[in-house]
Amino acid sequence: MRVTDTTRRIGPERLGGAELGERATLVQFSTAFCQPCRATRRVLDEVAAMVPGVAHVEIDAEEHLGLVRDLGVTRTPTVLVLDAAGRIVRRAAGQPRRADVIAALGHAL
Repeated sequence: MRVTDTTRRIGPERLGGAELGERATLVQFSTAFCQPCRATRRVLDEVAAMVPGVAHVEIDAEEHLGLVRDLGVTRTPTVLVLDAAGRIVRRAAGQPRRADVIAALGHAL
């Protein structure tokens, strides 16, 4: 996962009302027929269940085109790691490995 601009913030209103995690949030952009998105969902759900205060929010990219454009999401799955304040601290495109997600969370916690 690569470092990104930590001045950008995403609040619950941009995530369709989904609540941010108390400590961090894993935001996944997916599409309906994306096979890697399903595997990514499982990995992010597992990590969120393992780490207290971490939430996983999945966004349908096709239904949120404005947000997709604003954040420069060009493929699915794309995962953003947000800190407790909603700042984007890490970003990755493609199916992540669990170890990479856990390591990326270290920058948000």
